[in-house]
Amino acid sequence: MLRAPFRSLSTTARKSLKIGLIPADGIGREVIPAAKSAIEALGSDIPKPEFIDLLAGWETFTKTGNALPHETVDVLRNECDCALFGSVSSPSKKVVGYSSPIVALRKELDLYANIRPVLSVASEAGQKAAVDLVVVRENTECLYVKQEEQIFTENGREARATRLITERASRRIGQMAFEIALSRPRKHLTIIHKSNVLSITDGLFRETVRKVPTLPGVDGKYDSVTIMEQLVDSAVYRLFREPEVFDVMVAPNLYGDILSDAAAALVGSLGLVPSINAGDNFVMGEPVHGSAPDIVGKGISNPLASIRSAALMLRHLGYIKGADRLDTAVDQVIREGTTLTPDLQGTSSTTEVLDAVLKKI
Repeated sequence: MLRAPFRSLSTTARKSLKIGLIPADGIGREVIPAAKSAIEALGSDIPKPEFIDLLAGWETFTKTGNALPHETVDVLRNECDCALFGSVSSPSKKVVGYSSPIVALRKELDLYANIRPVLSVASEAGQKAAVDLVVVRENTECLYVKQEEQIFTENGREARATRLITERASRRIGQMAFEIALSRPRKHLTIIHKSNVLSITDGLFRETVRKVPTLPGVDGKYDSVTIMEQLVDSAVYRLFREPEVFDVMVAPNLYGDILSDAAAALVGSLGLVPSINAGDNFVMGEPVHGSAPDIVGKGISNPLASIRSAALMLRHLGYIKGADRLDTAVDQVIREGTTLTPDLQGTSSTTEVLDAVLKKI
């Protein structure tokens, strides 16, 4: 896990910490309350938390015609210090008027980096983890700009999508990735691309990230960071065969999304993998798992990824002691192995796992 702050936002003179809560859809409504309880258990290690409940998601769209109400964005932007987002049940087919609220939030708040640590828990405290890597995913462009069209030709329908890669976005995510690599013991950064085929778009991403150490004002700051490259298809192969070769991986949006979900398989479950959506002025925690409609309401959703996402959020804000307490509690529960949800071959409920974490905190 990211045990050191990699880019702390200001914590100056905060008497309270205002946290927006956006459970959204599916099991998001089960795991975000668990993360809230874990944060409340930290006591004086963080400013007094104040939670603001906010709406977004498919269910909100079906009721109001808007998946991301303007009020939600306004409150996050003007009243909150940070936020936690649950999950979205987006339809697989086009629905007129609907677009993903999490994608929209990333753009509205300029949360240009999606940071996803993937860490296995060693059988004994202090032992080296078998998997310990971070996927740094550009969060605002690539195919996720959602500029698609369908046309009719004499040969049938054609569907086309615009893929956007800009120098500005690639530079920003590259700088974030270098900062994270610099904060980790190995100081190793792998640039993920497919520029042997997509020579213009991926070529620009690769070239721009490689140039980060030569930017004006950097002055040798990243000299200790080893830079490698990997084509995305071979990166997936190596991820499963030898995950230990990776430390920090930086990738365009789509590749980063796929790689981080695939990496979750290495540690047992998507229900363990946290993330934050981070910008220069705001941070929003988000468990990597989806809305899991097949287990909604059964009381067996895994709350650990949401609690770890809360820890990442607090760490990014500079509240290291509180973040460490959350991470350590989760590690202990996983290591003991007696109170786990079914996705980890356990028989415990969401509430039972949360209670076990709270006792460790």
